[in-house]
Amino acid sequence: MKHAQAEILREYGPFEGADNVHGVTFDGEHVWFASGDKLNAFDPASGETVRSIDVAAHAGTAFDGRHLFQIAEDRIQKIDPKTGRVISTIPAPGNGGDSGLAWAEGTLWVGQHRGRKIHQIDPETGAVLRTIESNRVVTGVTWIDGELWHGTWEGDESEVRRVDPESGKVLETLDMPAGMGVSGLESDGGDRFFCGGGKSGKVRTVRRPK
Repeated sequence: MKHAQAEILREYGPFEGADNVHGVTFDGEHVWFASGDKLNAFDPASGETVRSIDVAAHAGTAFDGRHLFQIAEDRIQKIDPKTGRVISTIPAPGNGGDSGLAWAEGTLWVGQHRGRKIHQIDPETGAVLRTIESNRVVTGVTWIDGELWHGTWEGDESEVRRVDPESGKVLETLDMPAGMGVSGLESDGGDRFFCGGGKSGKVRTVRRPK
């Protein structure tokens, strides 16, 4: 297993009117993050907030190329980012214990926080297609180039980990500096991860290892 210190490239926030950062996603232009009672978007080049959507946003956030998906308590909402309207909802597999959310291969991947699992689910029905076990609390989840990464945060210790999507075996870990936790997690499609910072109200970029 590879093991390294996380390299923090940049910090964004705290953002006005957003005390917490839960889920994080990237639409190719803007970074979206969930702050409890709304979804917020900022420009990663300038760090400026560009818009917000008033919608329950308690945990993970994902983007499928057209729509945003947002965990709110025990359900997952599908949202039109242009209008802010909730198009549909499906049950979340952890029944309120859900954390991270990612889109890959036409399906949603849902972290289960204290359940220490990642579920692959049908985005239309919420049916669980398969489950990957973790040996740590799961926060954010993301896919990049066929690699499955997730955040973990227990006490003062937090990591970004790459795991085998079949077995759940840990292949690589990036240790976050003391006091910096990872709530939401998203790849920019290249060499950066966007990491939600929970109650710090910040989003941090971490270098993705080559």
